[in-house]
Amino acid sequence: MTRRFFYDIIQTILSPSLLKNRKPESFIKQPTYPGGVDELNKFITSNLKYPQEAIENNIQGTVSIDFDIDVFGEIILTKVKHGIGYGCDEEAVRLVKLLQFSKRKYQGVHVIFHRNLNINFKLNTATKLAESEKTQSFVINYTVTPTTDSSTPPNPSTSNIVTIQINLDPNQTNK
Repeated sequence: MTRRFFYDIIQTILSPSLLKNRKPESFIKQPTYPGGVDELNKFITSNLKYPQEAIENNIQGTVSIDFDIDVFGEIILTKVKHGIGYGCDEEAVRLVKLLQFSKRKYQGVHVIFHRNLNINFKLNTATKLAESEKTQSFVINYTVTPTTDSSTPPNPSTSNIVTIQINLDPNQTNK
């Protein structure tokens, strides 16, 4: 009988209904990005600058960054956990350092949160096309003649020849 009594007490103590009514054990809440995950993804997409070296070498992949957030919501430490090189690692660190999380009060306790973020670098077809066309240039020649009666042929002495050169490479200057 004593055995059954202790068994019933243990079952009562560990019952799921009692566990559901318990208060959370921690008063510390994780910092969140204002607007949530969707806003974080928009921020990364709008501020990501694909490194030129990675474009030239056709580099794609994911950079994993470990970072720490202080009580003020600021990034205080970043570390590349897994990188792909060619300037992508540095760009991912730059992006993470721009992040600002929500500030929270922790009853005077200085808390540091550890997080991980994966940033995807993927070349899209528009970037590839822009890069392949970037060094191309072409010349358009056309002749401007004053309008005359259609029965009379145009006079070459009154026509002007105009040459237009279009250069798609912003680094190249006209000679």
